Amino acid sequence: MKRASLAIFVMLCLAGCSMLKSKSDETENWKDNQFYTEAKKALNNHDYDKAIKYYQQIEIRYPYSRFATQAQIDLAYAQYKNGDTEAALNAIDRFVKLHPNNPAVDYAYYLKALCNFNGDLGFFASYIGQDPTERDSKGARDAFESFKELATKFPNSKYTPDAIQRMRYLIDSLASYEIHVARYYLKRGAYIAAANRVQYSLKEYPQAPANEEGLLILVKAYDALGMSDLRNDAERVLKTNFPDSKYLKGEAPSGKRWWQIWNEGSD
Repeated sequence: MKRASLAIFVMLCLAGCSMLKSKSDETENWKDNQFYTEAKKALNNHDYDKAIKYYQQIEIRYPYSRFATQAQIDLAYAQYKNGDTEAALNAIDRFVKLHPNNPAVDYAYYLKALCNFNGDLGFFASYIGQDPTERDSKGARDAFESFKELATKFPNSKYTPDAIQRMRYLIDSLASYEIHVARYYLKRGAYIAAANRVQYSLKEYPQAPANEEGLLILVKAYDALGMSDLRNDAERVLKTNFPDSKYLKGEAPSGKRWWQIWNEGSD
Protein backbone atom coordinates (compact mmCIF):
# COMPACT_ATOMS: atom_id res chain seq x y z
CA MET A 1 0.00 0.00 0.00
CA LYS A 2 2.80 2.37 0.93
CA ARG A 3 4.62 1.53 -2.30
CA ALA A 4 1.50 2.30 -4.34
CA SER A 5 1.02 5.65 -2.57
CA LEU A 6 4.66 6.53 -3.13
CA ALA A 7 4.38 5.63 -6.82
CA ILE A 8 1.30 7.84 -7.22
CA PHE A 9 3.07 10.69 -5.44
CA VAL A 10 6.11 10.41 -7.73
CA MET A 11 3.90 10.33 -10.80
CA LEU A 12 2.04 13.45 -9.67
CA CYS A 13 5.31 15.26 -9.01
CA LEU A 14 6.65 14.32 -12.42
CA ALA A 15 3.43 15.42 -14.09
CA GLY A 16 3.51 18.70 -12.21
CA CYS A 17 7.14 19.32 -13.15
CA SER A 18 6.31 18.55 -16.76
CA MET A 19 3.47 21.10 -16.75
CA LEU A 20 5.65 23.74 -15.12
CA LYS A 21 8.44 23.12 -17.60
CA SER A 22 6.03 23.34 -20.50
CA LYS A 23 4.63 26.62 -19.22
CA SER A 24 7.93 28.23 -18.27
CA ASP A 25 9.68 27.14 -21.48
CA GLU A 26 7.28 28.93 -23.80
CA THR A 27 10.14 31.06 -25.10
CA GLU A 28 12.92 28.55 -24.54
CA ASN A 29 13.92 28.31 -28.20
CA TRP A 30 13.21 31.90 -29.18
CA LYS A 31 15.98 33.82 -30.91
CA ASP A 32 16.73 37.47 -30.23
CA ASN A 33 14.78 38.66 -33.27
CA GLN A 34 11.70 36.73 -32.22
CA PHE A 35 11.81 38.28 -28.75
CA TYR A 36 12.13 41.71 -30.31
CA THR A 37 9.32 41.13 -32.79
CA GLU A 38 6.96 39.86 -30.09
CA ALA A 39 7.94 42.71 -27.77
CA LYS A 40 7.11 45.30 -30.45
CA LYS A 41 3.85 43.54 -31.18
CA ALA A 42 2.92 43.60 -27.48
CA LEU A 43 3.92 47.26 -27.26
CA ASN A 44 1.73 48.18 -30.23
CA ASN A 45 -1.16 46.30 -28.63
CA HIS A 46 -0.65 48.24 -25.36
CA ASP A 47 0.27 45.04 -23.55
CA TYR A 48 3.08 46.75 -21.70
CA ASP A 49 3.67 44.03 -19.14
CA LYS A 50 4.36 41.50 -21.85
CA ALA A 51 6.51 43.95 -23.81
CA ILE A 52 8.58 44.70 -20.71
CA LYS A 53 9.04 40.99 -20.06
CA TYR A 54 10.29 40.31 -23.60
CA TYR A 55 12.61 43.33 -23.70
CA GLN A 56 14.14 42.23 -20.43
CA GLN A 57 14.64 38.71 -21.78
CA ILE A 58 16.60 40.07 -24.75
CA GLU A 59 19.08 41.73 -22.41
CA ILE A 60 19.30 38.66 -20.18
CA ARG A 61 19.63 36.03 -22.90
CA TYR A 62 21.23 38.02 -25.70
CA PRO A 63 23.17 40.88 -24.09
CA TYR A 64 25.45 41.25 -27.15
CA SER A 65 22.70 40.95 -29.71
CA ARG A 66 22.15 43.66 -32.29
CA PHE A 67 18.70 44.07 -30.69
CA ALA A 68 19.96 44.47 -27.13
CA THR A 69 20.77 48.19 -27.24
CA GLN A 70 17.49 49.14 -28.89
CA ALA A 71 15.64 46.91 -26.46
CA GLN A 72 17.03 48.96 -23.56
CA ILE A 73 15.46 52.22 -24.74
CA ASP A 74 12.29 50.44 -25.87
CA LEU A 75 12.06 48.93 -22.40
CA ALA A 76 12.19 52.42 -20.89
CA TYR A 77 9.36 53.52 -23.18
CA ALA A 78 7.25 50.49 -22.28
CA GLN A 79 7.79 51.19 -18.57
CA TYR A 80 6.88 54.83 -19.10
CA LYS A 81 3.65 53.88 -20.87
CA ASN A 82 2.94 51.33 -18.14
CA GLY A 83 3.07 54.08 -15.52
CA ASP A 84 6.29 52.92 -13.89
CA THR A 85 8.09 56.25 -14.13
CA GLU A 86 10.85 55.39 -11.67
CA ALA A 87 11.82 52.23 -13.56
CA ALA A 88 11.71 54.12 -16.85
CA LEU A 89 14.00 56.86 -15.53
CA ASN A 90 16.45 54.28 -14.23
CA ALA A 91 16.47 52.52 -17.59
CA ILE A 92 17.02 55.81 -19.42
CA ASP A 93 19.90 56.86 -17.18
CA ARG A 94 21.50 53.47 -17.71
CA PHE A 95 21.06 53.72 -21.48
CA VAL A 96 22.64 57.19 -21.62
CA LYS A 97 25.55 56.08 -19.44
CA LEU A 98 26.23 52.97 -21.51
CA HIS A 99 25.58 54.48 -24.94
CA PRO A 100 26.36 58.22 -24.86
CA ASN A 101 27.02 58.30 -28.61
CA ASN A 102 24.08 56.18 -29.70
CA PRO A 103 21.93 57.79 -32.43
CA ALA A 104 18.90 57.41 -30.17
CA VAL A 105 20.41 59.24 -27.20
CA ASP A 106 18.50 62.43 -28.05
CA TYR A 107 15.30 60.42 -27.80
CA ALA A 108 16.48 59.12 -24.41
CA TYR A 109 16.77 62.69 -23.11
CA TYR A 110 13.36 63.49 -24.56
CA LEU A 111 11.77 60.43 -22.95
CA LYS A 112 13.38 61.31 -19.62
CA ALA A 113 11.84 64.76 -19.79
CA LEU A 114 8.45 63.31 -20.72
CA CYS A 115 8.58 61.01 -17.69
CA ASN A 116 8.99 64.00 -15.39
CA PHE A 117 6.62 66.22 -17.38
CA ASN A 118 3.66 63.85 -17.51
CA GLY A 119 4.30 62.57 -14.00
CA ASP A 120 3.95 66.12 -12.69
CA LEU A 121 0.87 67.29 -14.59
CA GLY A 122 -1.25 66.80 -11.50
CA PHE A 123 0.87 69.38 -9.77
CA PHE A 124 -0.52 72.08 -12.06
CA ALA A 125 -4.02 70.65 -12.41
CA SER A 126 -5.59 72.56 -9.53
CA TYR A 127 -4.63 74.91 -6.74
CA ILE A 128 -7.84 74.33 -4.83
CA GLY A 129 -8.09 72.63 -1.46
CA GLN A 130 -4.42 72.30 -0.63
CA ASP A 131 -1.79 74.46 0.97
CA PRO A 132 0.33 75.41 -2.07
CA THR A 133 3.50 75.52 -0.01
CA GLU A 134 3.14 71.77 0.56
CA ARG A 135 3.50 70.91 -3.11
CA ASP A 136 6.80 69.90 -4.61
CA SER A 137 7.66 71.29 -8.05
CA LYS A 138 10.78 69.13 -8.37
CA GLY A 139 9.28 67.00 -11.15
CA ALA A 140 8.44 70.06 -13.22
CA ARG A 141 11.88 71.55 -12.66
CA ASP A 142 13.52 68.24 -13.54
CA ALA A 143 11.43 68.07 -16.72
CA PHE A 144 12.47 71.59 -17.65
CA GLU A 145 16.16 70.78 -17.13
CA SER A 146 15.84 67.60 -19.20
CA PHE A 147 14.14 69.44 -22.07
CA LYS A 148 16.76 72.17 -21.80
CA GLU A 149 19.57 69.61 -21.91
CA LEU A 150 18.06 68.06 -25.03
CA ALA A 151 17.67 71.44 -26.76
CA THR A 152 21.23 72.43 -25.83
CA LYS A 153 22.99 69.20 -26.76
CA PHE A 154 20.85 68.33 -29.77
CA PRO A 155 19.53 71.59 -31.30
CA ASN A 156 18.81 69.82 -34.60
CA SER A 157 17.00 66.86 -33.07
CA LYS A 158 13.50 66.23 -34.33
CA TYR A 159 12.40 66.24 -30.68
CA THR A 160 13.81 69.70 -29.91
CA PRO A 161 10.92 71.85 -31.26
CA ASP A 162 8.46 70.00 -29.04
CA ALA A 163 10.88 70.24 -26.11
CA ILE A 164 11.07 74.03 -26.54
CA GLN A 165 7.28 74.31 -26.54
CA ARG A 166 7.06 72.26 -23.38
CA MET A 167 9.78 74.38 -21.76
CA ARG A 168 7.69 77.48 -22.39
CA TYR A 169 4.71 75.82 -20.80
CA LEU A 170 6.79 74.78 -17.81
CA ILE A 171 8.22 78.27 -17.37
CA ASP A 172 4.73 79.76 -17.30
CA SER A 173 3.49 77.03 -14.97
CA LEU A 174 6.40 77.24 -12.54
CA ALA A 175 6.15 81.02 -12.40
CA SER A 176 2.39 80.77 -11.81
CA TYR A 177 3.06 78.38 -8.96
CA GLU A 178 5.55 80.75 -7.33
CA ILE A 179 3.11 83.65 -7.63
CA HIS A 180 0.30 81.51 -6.27
CA VAL A 181 2.43 80.68 -3.24
CA ALA A 182 3.34 84.36 -2.88
CA ARG A 183 -0.36 85.29 -2.91
CA TYR A 184 -0.99 82.61 -0.29
CA TYR A 185 1.68 84.12 1.97
CA LEU A 186 0.42 87.65 1.38
CA LYS A 187 -3.12 86.73 2.41
CA ARG A 188 -1.74 85.34 5.65
CA GLY A 189 0.41 88.33 6.45
CA ALA A 190 3.73 86.62 5.70
CA TYR A 191 4.97 89.60 3.72
CA ILE A 192 8.67 88.77 3.62
CA ALA A 193 7.94 85.23 2.42
CA ALA A 194 5.59 86.62 -0.22
CA ALA A 195 8.21 89.08 -1.46
CA ASN A 196 10.86 86.37 -1.58
CA ARG A 197 8.71 84.09 -3.75
CA VAL A 198 8.02 86.91 -6.20
CA GLN A 199 11.69 87.85 -6.35
CA TYR A 200 12.56 84.22 -7.08
CA SER A 201 10.02 84.10 -9.93
CA LEU A 202 11.30 87.37 -11.40
CA LYS A 203 14.87 86.06 -11.33
CA GLU A 204 14.23 82.53 -12.62
CA TYR A 205 11.33 83.20 -15.03
CA PRO A 206 11.68 86.87 -16.07
CA GLN A 207 9.45 86.59 -19.14
CA ALA A 208 6.56 84.72 -17.50
CA PRO A 209 3.14 86.43 -17.72
CA ALA A 210 2.45 85.55 -14.07
CA ASN A 211 5.01 88.13 -13.01
CA GLU A 212 2.49 90.85 -13.72
CA GLU A 213 0.54 89.81 -10.66
CA GLY A 214 3.79 89.04 -8.88
CA LEU A 215 4.88 92.67 -9.10
CA LEU A 216 1.56 93.74 -7.65
CA ILE A 217 2.10 91.33 -4.75
CA LEU A 218 5.56 92.82 -4.31
CA VAL A 219 4.08 96.33 -4.13
CA LYS A 220 1.57 95.24 -1.49
CA ALA A 221 4.11 93.25 0.54
CA TYR A 222 6.63 96.09 0.67
CA ASP A 223 3.91 98.59 1.53
CA ALA A 224 2.74 96.40 4.41
CA LEU A 225 6.34 96.21 5.62
CA GLY A 226 6.73 99.98 5.43
CA MET A 227 9.48 99.70 2.80
CA SER A 228 8.44 102.66 0.66
CA ASP A 229 11.48 102.76 -1.60
CA LEU A 230 11.19 99.07 -2.52
CA ARG A 231 7.43 99.43 -2.97
CA ASN A 232 7.95 102.36 -5.37
CA ASP A 233 10.61 100.42 -7.28
CA ALA A 234 8.25 97.48 -7.71
CA GLU A 235 5.48 99.80 -8.85
CA ARG A 236 7.79 101.42 -11.40
CA VAL A 237 8.85 98.02 -12.78
CA LEU A 238 5.21 96.96 -13.08
CA LYS A 239 4.29 100.13 -14.99
CA THR A 240 7.33 99.79 -17.25
CA ASN A 241 6.90 96.13 -18.13
CA PHE A 242 3.10 95.95 -18.07
CA PRO A 243 1.89 99.44 -19.09
CA ASP A 244 -1.55 98.06 -20.01
CA SER A 245 -1.87 95.98 -16.86
CA LYS A 246 -5.38 95.49 -15.58
CA TYR A 247 -4.00 96.25 -12.14
CA LEU A 248 -3.04 99.77 -13.21
CA LYS A 249 -6.47 100.74 -14.50
CA GLY A 250 -8.97 102.77 -12.50
CA GLU A 251 -8.81 105.00 -9.46
CA ALA A 252 -9.23 103.62 -5.97
CA PRO A 253 -11.95 105.12 -3.74
CA SER A 254 -11.40 106.75 -0.35
CA GLY A 255 -7.97 108.07 -1.23
CA LYS A 256 -6.48 104.60 -1.66
CA ARG A 257 -3.84 103.95 -4.26
CA TRP A 258 -4.50 101.93 -7.41
CA TRP A 259 -3.01 98.70 -6.06
CA GLN A 260 -5.21 98.78 -2.97
CA ILE A 261 -8.24 97.94 -5.11
CA TRP A 262 -6.87 94.48 -5.76
CA ASN A 263 -8.99 91.73 -4.28
CA GLU A 264 -6.72 89.60 -2.14
CA GLY A 265 -9.32 86.86 -2.10
CA SER A 266 -9.27 86.36 -5.85
CA ASP A 267 -7.79 83.17 -7.33
